[in-house]
Amino acid sequence: MIDWINLDALWKIVVVGLLAGAGLPALFAVGLRALNPPTHPGAPATATASATAAGRPTAGPAGYAAAGLCFAVVLAAIGWGISVIVNHS
Repeated sequence: MIDWINLDALWKIVVVGLLAGAGLPALFAVGLRALNPPTHPGAPATATASATAAGRPTAGPAGYAAAGLCFAVVLAAIGWGISVIVNHS
């Protein structure tokens, strides 16, 4: 084993980097997707969700709840990161 590489710290850095670097943007994308349900060609606008005046489907209550949860987790992670930086400087 190599003495100058701390493998315990290295795997922790990789996990946190993957969660914060790819996980939070992916969670934000899931929240955006929950606000914009998919449209199927040929399907009426009211078949998938409630329709707006323009005829585009919008998210229902479950979509808004899922998006709100995703955005709340992202905002909590941002707030936690700022508090760690401020309190440890």
